[in-house]
Amino acid sequence: MLAPTSPTREVVFFGTPDIAAQVLTDLLDAGVQVVAIVTTPDKRRGRGNATEASPAKKIALARGIRIIETADEAVEFLAGHGTDGVTGVVVAYGRIIRDPLLSLIPLVNLHFSLLPRWRGAAPVERAILAGDVETGSSIMQIEAGLDTGAVYGVERVPIDDDETVDELRSRLGVIGSSQLLKYLGEGFPAPVPQLGEALHAEKIGVDDLRIDWNQCAVQVKRQVRLGGAFTFFRGQRLKIHRVSIADGSGAGSGGTVLKVDKSGVLVAAADDSVRLETVQPEGKKPMAAADWANGVRPSVGETFDSH
Repeated sequence: MLAPTSPTREVVFFGTPDIAAQVLTDLLDAGVQVVAIVTTPDKRRGRGNATEASPAKKIALARGIRIIETADEAVEFLAGHGTDGVTGVVVAYGRIIRDPLLSLIPLVNLHFSLLPRWRGAAPVERAILAGDVETGSSIMQIEAGLDTGAVYGVERVPIDDDETVDELRSRLGVIGSSQLLKYLGEGFPAPVPQLGEALHAEKIGVDDLRIDWNQCAVQVKRQVRLGGAFTFFRGQRLKIHRVSIADGSGAGSGGTVLKVDKSGVLVAAADDSVRLETVQPEGKKPMAAADWANGVRPSVGETFDSH
């Protein structure tokens, strides 16, 4: 593994989703010389053959930055451009980086967890689901293993009980950008090996988003905070965008409608009850749960189902 130069003269940026675009924008606005961006190929969106560029690629297009979509092309670019003073910065790239890239330039990864807790694809989501009270923004070496490299620096970040995954990730992006700018400008410290129990942050799947009403209300709310959580009512899928927890016993089996009023729909969980505040029926836009209830008129005693 190559060590980053001090200070870094140029950056090749590896990234794909919104959080990568956020960090890339921060680096560019601060004057970092990004000579190329490596991102995943355009994805097909909707019907037909229309494709859409990744959020990071859209930033590169707007800023006139060289765009690379394969590892082989990145190797070719570096062979022609040169590697002296170049550091690779990786933020949610979505691909495993292997040799010969690992041997060409120093590569650092901005990873949103307190490593070695939550290595892998979905560290922010897994931290919320597990009820972690804090997470972190870590800058680490990239090596052949999955998020196993030594850590240059970490910022600990508390997790708010009402914070959605998008809100937390965006906040972590701001912190991570600041870390990167400091190290790129001043130099990277000696990295420290990861210590402690390693947990794998597996990608979020359908089962993680399907609400289980027989679990505690706090856990239901954690699922909703991930975005995309859903349940079924009268056989129709209903997305749940925002909930709150009502104190006191659920006073009914999980998923039972306990009360309907202008503040929303009260649903029993395993302990306390959950108040649905914002929902989205199939084929419609998000709406206040009270407005949804005015249309479908759920009765006290009816049940939501996970299937």
